[in-house]
Amino acid sequence: MKKNLTAFIEAALLFKGLPETQIKEIEGIAEDIRLKKGEAIFSDGDEGNGFYLVATGLVKIFKVSQDGKEQILHIFGPGEPFGEVPVFTGRHFPASAEAISESRILFFPRAAFVDLIAANPSLALNMLAVLSMRLRQFTVQIESLSLKEVPGRLAAYLLYLADEDKRKDLIRLSISKSHLASLLGTIPETLSRIFSKMSGQGLIEVSGRRIRLLDRNGLSALATHGRMPEEAESSEHLSVSSFPKAVISLIPNCKEGLK
Repeated sequence: MKKNLTAFIEAALLFKGLPETQIKEIEGIAEDIRLKKGEAIFSDGDEGNGFYLVATGLVKIFKVSQDGKEQILHIFGPGEPFGEVPVFTGRHFPASAEAISESRILFFPRAAFVDLIAANPSLALNMLAVLSMRLRQFTVQIESLSLKEVPGRLAAYLLYLADEDKRKDLIRLSISKSHLASLLGTIPETLSRIFSKMSGQGLIEVSGRRIRLLDRNGLSALATHGRMPEEAESSEHLSVSSFPKAVISLIPNCKEGLK
């Protein structure tokens, strides 16, 4: 049943600034979907017959390599669209999607949405703006996964979260450390060791999911150089070439905690 969809749609960057009449048209084609934690949304290779918008909760986009390893490409939170590329290409989804918390998402069928774009050019411009931002983020993350070791990726991610939350020294992880490890292309055990070493070096202070940034300059240097001076973690370095079709932004922007 459709209920209170207008607020979710208006808050999304994709639909920002659209007049009320267009918002109502978009609401008219939206399908309201409720998901339990762990419930699949679509699988790699499924037909791209529309795209989604997170209303509440968290959704992970991921690929599974030939040897069965899962690589999280992105974690989407409220207000963020995903799976939008097939709307233009009409192709299959290049990765899988799954709810990692109890979630509510909106689905927009491709045919109906394309008709709206044809009638409302401003909607097309918003879509292009979102896709351009995703491409830029994807390029940055490809560079990070290709050239930096795990400590550098973690430092860059922590600094990103601090800037996103507009708090210079204190952040709270909204995802589990196992999900964070997959997002950074490593394993939980390695991530725990890196957290410990960064704490021992006075860079951060960890208390559960709360992390205080003690030395932003040191974290910035680590993010730039990509590794801690005394260690090389090439064995944990995950090749991006394992996921050649995953044209999905990797930088997470999820501020809602897991339930």
